[in-house]
Amino acid sequence: MRHGDKIKNLSRTASHRAALLSNLTCQLIEHKRIITTLAKAKSLRVYAEPIITRSKTDNMHNRRIVFSYLQDKEAIKELFGVISDKVADRPGGYTRIIKLPRRIGDAADMAMIELVDFNTIYGKETEATAAKKTRRSRRATGGKKAEATESAPAATTTEAAADTQVSETEENNG
Repeated sequence: MRHGDKIKNLSRTASHRAALLSNLTCQLIEHKRIITTLAKAKSLRVYAEPIITRSKTDNMHNRRIVFSYLQDKEAIKELFGVISDKVADRPGGYTRIIKLPRRIGDAADMAMIELVDFNTIYGKETEATAAKKTRRSRRATGGKKAEATESAPAATTTEAAADTQVSETEENNG
């Protein structure tokens, strides 16, 4: 029975599990998105979110505590620099787990874990959504027919100008 056992052991010893979660956290900080098994992703979320919360207050004490978990200077620089600026106003929930299809070799449940603030697809407003027009705004301008009629006179004026240039050169030559 596992009454009161809240730690997911991931079939590893304590030292192996600590090293695994530390490495996964460093990779998540570096790449902002990683693909792993669902069980590891759920354990990683529990491990990484308090570390990201620590990074919101940049002082020597927090840096040393986070370094004791991660043991990677580059990850610490990235975490206390870029990431802490993005998550400064977020009260929690820094990661998102998205389930993926099962792995072919052993049919393990796979998942993608990513930092929420660094995803451009699900962002609040991207350049594509800002430039995208809705149907309602297209109707207000007159729709596709109005756009076609506006471009048609421009084409005829350029053709007329080309015809006059041709006729002028013929008169000069002939």
